[in-house]
Amino acid sequence: MESMGKRPRRRRSFTPEFKAEIVELCQRGDRSVGQVSKDFDLTETAVREWVKQAERDAGTRGDGLTTLEREELSQLRKENRRLREDVEILRRATAFFVKETR
Repeated sequence: MESMGKRPRRRRSFTPEFKAEIVELCQRGDRSVGQVSKDFDLTETAVREWVKQAERDAGTRGDGLTTLEREELSQLRKENRRLREDVEILRRATAFFVKETR
């Protein structure tokens, strides 16, 4: 299949302040999400996601997790992973010492 001449965009990261400014521009209603994304050379999908997340954080949207909930979930997953590793180490150590004492 031949390429249409478009290369994939490289992944960029943006500060929370920049995202908040973009969301504010979209929520003012002066310009559409599409227009704001074009003006700032952003993908429309990313801008729409930022707006949705801002609405979740503000409590005006009920679907999905707020930013704080996402951070907490991430921390809990890391802790869970670490605890599972600890349990596995202890299980192996117990098996080793049981074998040695026989």
